Amino acid sequence: MLTLRGFLPSSLFPNVSLGMRCGETNQLLFPYNLHSQIAKESKRHNDFRLKAGLWDSIKSGFMKNSTTQVIEPPSTLEEEEEPLPEEFVLVEKTEPDGVIEQIIFSSGGEVDVYDLQSLCDKVGWPRRPLSKLAAALKNSYMVATLHSVRKFPGSAGSEQNDQKKLIGMARATSDHAFNATIWDVLVDPSYQGQGLGKALVEKLIRALLQRDIGNITLFADSQVVEFYRNLGFEPDPEGIKGMFWYPKY
Repeated sequence: MLTLRGFLPSSLFPNVSLGMRCGETNQLLFPYNLHSQIAKESKRHNDFRLKAGLWDSIKSGFMKNSTTQVIEPPSTLEEEEEPLPEEFVLVEKTEPDGVIEQIIFSSGGEVDVYDLQSLCDKVGWPRRPLSKLAAALKNSYMVATLHSVRKFPGSAGSEQNDQKKLIGMARATSDHAFNATIWDVLVDPSYQGQGLGKALVEKLIRALLQRDIGNITLFADSQVVEFYRNLGFEPDPEGIKGMFWYPKY
């Protein structure tokens, strides 16, 4: 298991796939602490505030003849809003025939389980029941995706003619407070080797840190350990080994 002192991996499927799957490996990796660099920038400190005129309102209520007035105090603690899901163009290129292809990253939105199953088939992952795929997505803390959107000449402003397909995904589970584990990192083989897997994981990490999740982990197959090391993950520095329980049948 690898840890980014700031994060760990996921498991819709047990491995990571840029043709790789997270989870079927026995190495837990841990990442370095990006929390101090990014989370500090996004963390806001809430102050207790009393609205002007509160005491005047209370005073006027008690001074009324034979009337007891109950005054609801205003909320003194401002709730911190959670960052909204992101969606933006990661890469854009124009092909010789004039077709514009955009690679769009999103940290929110729904994933079609049939599209996901097709993507898993492309990277050679074993099939899972669609009902379980849907449940895994639904119960994830965050699902990040990469979509290819092809825009054809003469169709400007008409999304109906655009071709959109899922080419990458990664998801994270979390306790919504301290920890998150990244699972099921995969990229369409025809889009591998372009740095999209690296960008997908980095953007997912940043999105988690913006939610003040500082301990991020993931499980990595032996062939992709170096890929995650280059992203800042490392085996548990304390030398602690992950333990696994498997059904014996």
